[in-house]
This record gives sequence, structure tokens and C-alpha cells, in this order.
Amino acid sequence: MKKVPLLFLAIAAASCSYAQKDPNAVKFAKYITVEDATKHLSILASDDYEGRETGKAGADKAAKYIANEFKKLGLQGPVKGSYFLDVPLTENSFKVGPVTVAGTTFTNGKDFYSMTAAPANTVKAAEFVFVGYGITDAKYDDLKDVDITGKVVLVINDGEPMKNGVSLITGSATRSQWSISRGKRVGALQAKKPALILAVSPVVAANLQRYGSSILAPRMGIKKEGAVEPTGNGPVVMNITADMANALLKSTGKTYTQLKEEIDATSAPKTQVVKTPVEVSYSTEEKAVKAVDVLGYLPGSDPKLKNEVLVISAHYDHIGIEPEGSTKTDKINNGADDDGSGTTGMLELARAFSKAKKAGKGPKRSILFLGNVGEEKGLLGSEYYTDHPVFPLANTIADLNIDMIGRVGEEYIGKPDSANYVYSIGSAMLSTTLHKIGEEANNTYTQMKLDYKYDDPNDPNRFYYRSDHYNFARFNVPIIFYFNGVHADYHQPGDEVSKINFPLLVKRSHLVYYTAWELANRAERPVVDVKTEQGVK
Repeated sequence: MKKVPLLFLAIAAASCSYAQKDPNAVKFAKYITVEDATKHLSILASDDYEGRETGKAGADKAAKYIANEFKKLGLQGPVKGSYFLDVPLTENSFKVGPVTVAGTTFTNGKDFYSMTAAPANTVKAAEFVFVGYGITDAKYDDLKDVDITGKVVLVINDGEPMKNGVSLITGSATRSQWSISRGKRVGALQAKKPALILAVSPVVAANLQRYGSSILAPRMGIKKEGAVEPTGNGPVVMNITADMANALLKSTGKTYTQLKEEIDATSAPKTQVVKTPVEVSYSTEEKAVKAVDVLGYLPGSDPKLKNEVLVISAHYDHIGIEPEGSTKTDKINNGADDDGSGTTGMLELARAFSKAKKAGKGPKRSILFLGNVGEEKGLLGSEYYTDHPVFPLANTIADLNIDMIGRVGEEYIGKPDSANYVYSIGSAMLSTTLHKIGEEANNTYTQMKLDYKYDDPNDPNRFYYRSDHYNFARFNVPIIFYFNGVHADYHQPGDEVSKINFPLLVKRSHLVYYTAWELANRAERPVVDVKTEQGVK
């Protein structure tokens, strides 16, 4: 084959690819810059903002900063002229006394933790029921002919019966929903109305070591009309360490690991009553919390399409200051990557689109830039917005959610494409159209590696459920979640501006921008054509 014709074809193909680019999109993408991104993030993730914890002064500062930037860009305040949507939150401090097991005490934050809100109560029992994996299934049932109503229960909150690598429930190496689905096991136990659930897992000790400040922090929730006191979702669940579980089981002569291995080896439950007394008291204190979502609105230019809205979202909150008594030298969790980077990307996109608008090249559809509060407290700001939308969700064509785009995740460190990738999650979960748009925007403009590793509702990390896009997906609004993956500084004081890769942050922001440009200007909105369990309302 001759070289000259091949070279000619390569040049022609490159020219054809470039010809497909929208020159206006390229022109205004230039307003998304390393310099501007550095300015925003250096402020938002500074020590002055104290880690931007929801309900604290730092989050209030961040909300005002974002609103002021929206105002300077000429975006409208869509909440009766305001940029702020009040989110009525309550802070529930769950106070748990020591758990006494046969005279030995175990301490909250050291031996166990609980994330439940519940009215004041004392649980005192002369015995408890060990229920193995706590699974009720046609092929395996830990609770057959067992009544746990009003009783203390100890459950292995990890895995399922496996023999020689084969699940007793699925009959294959693939694990069942009892292992994969978050909360399925505990939820099924709560429905049987025990007095208390003690859930042992090998990760509890590590979670307390690494995420103790977040785990033990007061829990927040959206204030429900008419609610007088927290009722919780059922019996209190305490996540306990292996050492605490073994103390509970001491009278049996076996550790929880040994009982687990026996279940796996025999494919038979080891459910039993253990004559060991357990006692604990707990209560919940509730107070109102000031919190706001920050909204900036750019009206569309096409009379026929401007009532349709594209949402570009990021959460501006983080986890705040280390609690009193922390041994860490640096006390402030600055959250430069999580999610100062996403908030910065959102502000950069707002700048680019507002410049296009002022030049008469603004998007045909309207765009809502949504800075969410309370994401770290349970996706609360986005939950409140989608339950009380300023713009009808029926008119909301998609949500592009940006959460952590400023670093290289642990799985890409040292790899050749470490500076040219992003995890794309959820693009095809509800809409094949949206997935195609995202792919084409990348192929045409940014040529990044789109990693779909976590694009799976059954992903053990459950990233699809862990950021604000999910609250749009539950209403069948198509979404894409842009994410760089976790790293050693995730939810740690080491998540600093000095560690941000700003060129990579900008390149990922360009991908979101070009995807948004196409969504806001194309003739048809993305079609919701995928039937899944994700859209539930």
C-alpha cells in the first residue's frame, strides 16, 4: 500500500473531524482557564472557609461567594429574585451511652458507631440472638422459625454463604443482592422489629480509624412538616468491631469468624440464642440548621426551547474541622478536590456560557447552575431541590453533576493516561441518547479516556448513589456524573489546593462544557428510553 494516499487520507480524516466542531463552542470554551480555576479554588478551599461544613460559617461563606460570582456573570437569581433556596435541615445528635456486655463496657466511636436517629430509649436484655448472615431466602434462611421481635440481634453484615467460591444463593461465583444491595440485609432485619441490631463487619474498625470524624458527627436530615421528634427508620443499628462481636460471643467458645466459616463449610445456618446480657441507652437531640442551595439561572435564547432546562450541578459543602480531641496536626478538611474542584468547574462553565450569552451566542435552552449544600450529609440539598424544584422536573432535560475532578485517583497513579481520563457514571442508566451525546462530545473535542468502571448500579462502591445526580435520576431525569476516583486524601485534611492538577481539572471541565453545549443547543432533548430500577418516581 502506498504511503502518500494513506497520508492524504489521514489528513482528510483529521480535517473532517475538526469540521464537525462548533466554532462557537470552541470560542467560548477558552473562558474555562487554569488561571480562573486556580483563583476560585484557592478561595473556596482556603482555611478561611473552614472546610465548608453544612450549617457552619464556612459553608455560609462559600454560598455567598458562589452567589456573588453568579451575580457578576449576569446570571439570574431564580428563587423570587434570590440566588438562595432555603433548605430546611435539622441536625440530630445521636447520643449513645456505653454498651454493656456481661459487665464489660464498649464505647461509641471506639468499639462501635451508629448512624441512626431514634427517640430516647434504654435497651436491656438478658440474652441476644446470633442470626448469622441474617439472610431469608428460598435457598438459605438464617431466620426460619425464628422470632426476633423485641430482641437484641447480632448479625454478620458482610457477604453471604460461600463454599469453594460458589454462592449458596446464586449457585455461582456471582454474589446475590444480599451482598451487593446496600442496606438489604439490615432493612430486612429491621422489618422484623427487633429491639436492637448489632452488625459486625471487618471494615468497622477501619472506618472508625479513617472516617471517625464524619461517622460520629451529628446526622442531618430535611425537616418534615409536623415532625416533633426523630423516629428513625426502625430499630437502631450499631455497627460493631470484630473484637466487640467476639466479646458478645465469648460464652459460645467461638469467634464470629469461626461461626461464619462453619456456616460456609456446612451451608447451614448457625442461628442461636446466646445467654449474654446486653444493655445500652441512647437519645437524639435535634436543632434547626441554616442551609441553602445556590442557584444561578441563564435563560435560553430560543422561544420554543427556553422552557427546557439543563442542570449543571456540584456540591459546595465538605466535612469541616476535625473534632475536638483529634490527634491530626492539620485540623481543617479543606475539600479542595471534594468538591471544591467540581464547584470550581461549575463556576467556570457558568463563565463560559454567560460570555456566549453576552455575545449573542447563548444556549437555546436554559441552564441552571446548581450549587448543592448537604451532599456530605446525605445528598440533602439535591434531595430538597428535586422534591421542591424551582423549574419543573418534567422540563429538566438532564443533570450533569461534577464531583471531584481535580486529582488523579488511586487506580490511575503512575499510569500513562493518568492526566487524560475521567470516570463517567450513569450516562446510559436512563438514556441511550445522553450516553451517545457524552461520547460524541469527548470524541470531537477532548479525546479523554472515559472510564465506565463504576457505571453500574451494582458496583460495590455504589458511586452511582453517592452524589447529587442520583436525586435527579430517581425522577427519571437523565444524568452524567463526572468523577476522578478516590485517593489517599479523600475526606482527610490532606485534600489541599496544592495537590490539585489544574490543567486536568480544566480539561475535565471542558468535557462537561462541550456535552452541555450540545444538550443546550440540539433540536431534541435526550430520550428516556432505558427501563431500570433507578427512576422510582
